Amino acid sequence: MQVKAIYEGLSALIGPDHIKMNEPLKNYTYTKTGGNADIYITPKKYSEIQKTIQFANQNQIPITYLGNGSNIIIRDGGIRGIVISLLGLTEIHVEVDTIIASSGAAIIDVSRTARDHHLTGLEFACGIPGSVGGAVFMNAGAYGGEIKDVIESATVIDKHGDIITLSNEALALDYRTSIIQSNHYVVLEATFKLERGDVNVIQSQMDVLTERREDKQPLEYPSCGSVFRRPPGYFAGQLIQEAGLQGHRIGGVEVSKKHAGFIVNVDNGTATDYEAMIAHVQKVVFDNSGIELQPEVRVIGEPLQ
Repeated sequence: MQVKAIYEGLSALIGPDHIKMNEPLKNYTYTKTGGNADIYITPKKYSEIQKTIQFANQNQIPITYLGNGSNIIIRDGGIRGIVISLLGLTEIHVEVDTIIASSGAAIIDVSRTARDHHLTGLEFACGIPGSVGGAVFMNAGAYGGEIKDVIESATVIDKHGDIITLSNEALALDYRTSIIQSNHYVVLEATFKLERGDVNVIQSQMDVLTERREDKQPLEYPSCGSVFRRPPGYFAGQLIQEAGLQGHRIGGVEVSKKHAGFIVNVDNGTATDYEAMIAHVQKVVFDNSGIELQPEVRVIGEPLQ
């Protein structure tokens, strides 16, 4: 099905206001890299997502979902078919000691909302640059806290367009993984169960974590965050540093001189540069230490032809 025909078919179903053709995805990723999406949609309602899924299934069109693009590399050839951005779903609602947040809301904003309502438990997320959906998808964590510690349930949509609610246990959250990934679900919203706390203590903890993050992470450059999973018994950044890779550059990307676990875009780098750097780091670290680094960042899309 041609891109124009997909656009016209979806416009008739959900209206053209939130649909774009041949949209540059580098505008939506933290690395500032990535080719174009054939069709890019930012739905505002769950029903619009359901209609899009049904249309895609009927016409055998692939769908890719994006959050805020903080832990992903989109290849330079872009993404064929339909890309659904969840950033139009941003509601955050507080009920006593519970917060219900839509998938496109920034997890940082949810942590700040918790603070403002004197709720503790999400301080660890005050510096995680991801959306709620992405945070649940990979059980995001930092400074000793993880999503699995505070999430009560998540509402998801499956590949048929059916909406399901999963409990904490049913989400099967583990280190950077969840049933969301293995079952190809998409998070629509998450419910967090928190505890009452002292707003000054909460703010103090957030200040400490923010300072630690700013001191150690190369926030001045575009990046996809921590690139590799933590190998059991080791730290990826330390292994990369010991392999002498800090400051190594391929094209426009570089292993950060500030934190070796980050690959930063210092000079108009491309997704191809990122993939080459990831492979190079894996090889050099293995040759140096015998440890195989596994990427935490997701790489999707088509290579540049």
